[in-house]
Amino acid sequence: MVLVQREEQLDRLRRAFDACAEHQRGHVALVTGAVGSGKTSLLETFSEWAAAAGGRVLGAAGSRAERGLHLGVLGQLFHSARLEQQAATRIDNLMRDAAFAVPLPEPGGDAADGAAAGDRVWAPLLHGLFTALLDLADAGPLVLAVDDVHHADPASLHCLLYVTRRLRHARIMVVLAEASTLRPPHPLFRAELLSQPYFSRINLPPLTVDGIARLVDADGGAAARETAERCLSMTGGNPLLTRALIDERAPGGAGDDRGVDPTGGDPFDQAVLGCLYRHEPGVRRVAQALAVLNRPVPAELLGHVLDVVPESAAPAVRVLRTSGLMDSDQLRHPRILRSILTDMSPEERRGLHQRVAEVLHEHGAEPGAVAEHLVAAAWADAPWVAPVLSDAAAQALASGRPDVAAACLRLVARADVDERQRTAATAMLVNARWQVNPLAVNGHLAELVETARATGWSTGAALSTVPFLLWQGRAEEATEAVSGFSGDDDPGAAGQAGRLRAMQLLVSLSHPDQLASVRETPSTWSRAATAPTSISPQLQAVTVLGTALLPNADNDTVATAEQLLQRHHTDDGALGLLTAPLLALLWSGRCDRVVAWAEILLNRPAVRHAPVWRAVVRAVRAEAALRLGDLPGAEHHARAALEDIPAPAWGVAIAGPLATLIACATEAGRFAEADRWLAHPVPAGMFRTPLGVHYLAARGRHHLAMGRPHAATADLRRCGELMRGWGIDVAGLVPWRLELARVQLSVGNKTHATQLLQEQLRVAHGVDDRTRGRSLRLLATTAAPDHRRKLLGEAVNLLQGCGDRLELVRALGDTGQSLQRAGDSARARLLVRRAYQLAQDCGASVLAQRLIRRDAGGGLPAYPAGAEAHEPDDGLSEAERRVAALAAQGHTNRQISSKLFITVSTVEQHLTRVYRKLDVKRRTDLPARLVAYAEPLAEEPQGAAS
Repeated sequence: MVLVQREEQLDRLRRAFDACAEHQRGHVALVTGAVGSGKTSLLETFSEWAAAAGGRVLGAAGSRAERGLHLGVLGQLFHSARLEQQAATRIDNLMRDAAFAVPLPEPGGDAADGAAAGDRVWAPLLHGLFTALLDLADAGPLVLAVDDVHHADPASLHCLLYVTRRLRHARIMVVLAEASTLRPPHPLFRAELLSQPYFSRINLPPLTVDGIARLVDADGGAAARETAERCLSMTGGNPLLTRALIDERAPGGAGDDRGVDPTGGDPFDQAVLGCLYRHEPGVRRVAQALAVLNRPVPAELLGHVLDVVPESAAPAVRVLRTSGLMDSDQLRHPRILRSILTDMSPEERRGLHQRVAEVLHEHGAEPGAVAEHLVAAAWADAPWVAPVLSDAAAQALASGRPDVAAACLRLVARADVDERQRTAATAMLVNARWQVNPLAVNGHLAELVETARATGWSTGAALSTVPFLLWQGRAEEATEAVSGFSGDDDPGAAGQAGRLRAMQLLVSLSHPDQLASVRETPSTWSRAATAPTSISPQLQAVTVLGTALLPNADNDTVATAEQLLQRHHTDDGALGLLTAPLLALLWSGRCDRVVAWAEILLNRPAVRHAPVWRAVVRAVRAEAALRLGDLPGAEHHARAALEDIPAPAWGVAIAGPLATLIACATEAGRFAEADRWLAHPVPAGMFRTPLGVHYLAARGRHHLAMGRPHAATADLRRCGELMRGWGIDVAGLVPWRLELARVQLSVGNKTHATQLLQEQLRVAHGVDDRTRGRSLRLLATTAAPDHRRKLLGEAVNLLQGCGDRLELVRALGDTGQSLQRAGDSARARLLVRRAYQLAQDCGASVLAQRLIRRDAGGGLPAYPAGAEAHEPDDGLSEAERRVAALAAQGHTNRQISSKLFITVSTVEQHLTRVYRKLDVKRRTDLPARLVAYAEPLAEEPQGAAS
């Protein structure tokens, strides 16, 4: 085996050997180090070298299992000597006689009274053994190498001491190796050994980064050093652990350059357990306690867990640190912890977890820390357990860990609690489990509703059922809960008024055919959105949703929603709360802000633990992407939302992601795929919700694309009837008049279409820029040529400002067609080309092909193909290259935004990617060759859009 970072220690042993040979003087060397530090490898390497240098080597190794074997180590030494028959017989006889002698005292200690008879037997043995060794040393230096001497039997140690006292003029070198232990097994032997005049102690330190890098790769490059740093953090430089970790490299063996895989494989686990089992049981017990605790702990607490005085645990901690298994006051790495826990039986783990929970509770630890061990132990027998678990569950919900909360609350059900505590725990359990999988709460929710109905809906637990009943479409039961709530039996009823108002409004907004009076009296709730923070955040969130669906001049929904998101987006437990202002931004026409906030929320660590809220945020993000013309992004996020939780678990909210996917497939011309999404079963109650109107509108657009105007009209008229009946006629939800006008235009009914579009534009406080731009574009198709160009110019400006690239494509195409009819072919072709490229970027290939058919010049297909043929190999996309070309000419981001009909934010994103791909830091560093790609743009007339 190749020794790394042990050259100095090996050199010291070689110098001692040389001195022994040259000066006829013996030497004793004690090699010390942690378990796995390479003592055995060092002894073997030195022994091979000494034999090759003319010496004779006798080897032996101690063993915990052979400590009681009389003269066991000495027997190994002489057995390895391969003596001549006569000498071997003499040694065997001496050792046989000593086996029946009076036992020797502790090696290095004083003889006991009455041991004279034993001495008469031992003296010949000791003299005879030393004589035999001197005979072996006649031909050259003799090396006695004993590994794991701390496990040697006392009789052999006594003999070794006899030899070491007589090395002054003997060519005998004694090399002993011992590992760190809780306490020296033979303190008197060590004391006398250390007092010998020709003694040296050789310590083996942990490997450094440089040493590990040489093990990873002999060349020691940058990649090897990076891997070595990771290894050092996991192993503390212990050679045994380090080599095991390197052995876990990806398939390909030692020559694989991909480095260590720190997540898989058995060698490292086996090395960890090998270290532990080579230590005393007390060390292993401390390691197990540390693995179960899984946190830094003081010695006092560790001793309490193990039921020993703290001073008793300190030596084991020292040994574990020396071995590289511990760093400071805890196990060094999760892999080490996992290896130790896996080695314990389930009963051992549960018992230790229970003991840790009891000790932590006695020491006043946080409920979450105690509950973690209670859950692992599945133990809830003590009276103090239920309150601790409930407090821990509340903390877990507040920190965005519904999975942890559910585990705590399931254990409460096994505790001895009264009916009120059990109901409160069930309510929290429904909340926690629903955030992970709504299908898992049906039984508990039914139990909760039954209990609430039996008590007259008089507790806070009754209100807690409302959101989950609404999710399942059980609007009448939710209405019953908020209408019947009195709070008479609830100790916390004084603080329930805001919560009740929030639940009433939630029922009224999510199922507008319920509690219409609540919605129709905004004076009772609309001011809560901008109220001080003392108002319940839950009420504020639902209120801002109400102002989006029922807009008026007194409320700035966008600003209020932004404030709420800004205030709570770092609260890990507020993800569900923030879906309301996110929807408010969507329905207020600020899809760009929805995308920005959704990205922030989806990057929060807590989102991993709440699949339902993650799916909802993704669904809202998908609809926002669709409204911005990003078909691939919309489809990606909508599909991801359905992967987070299965379709049956969505309840009535399934309308959201399905509507987006239907619309994406329709816009992309994948009509069979849209039909498959439409074939998904949906709950009937879905059409009683605002999201159901989304679904109807998407289905209507698909009917129109498939040439079924009557079916499209039926769906869109139903949208209008529902929204007007609810009093929620806001275009941000569904601009049903605009969509119906599209149908009328498709069948040639321009008069009715114009009437619908004019009505859409006159809706008070309910028309966002996107709807206005879309309406003006359609209205332009019914107007005279001069007025048409004016309407289209305004539509282009509005759609460019709101960021809807897909509708901008249509507006640019219509503008180009209008210019073509007016005889301005050059300007028309430039705009249509721009529209074509935007359509390709949006993933709307059908719309792009439609532009080709409408291009009178027939130049569109050659335009992108020619560009692709001469593109340099710089990794830039066509969109990035257009932006970079204008930036290289010196245009500002706002000017580029205006020329390319994209937002300033999109320009910034493109430039960031361009700088990274071209490895430049600023626009002045952009290559001059990019300017060539801006020449067609430079010819574009400034008034093309208008």
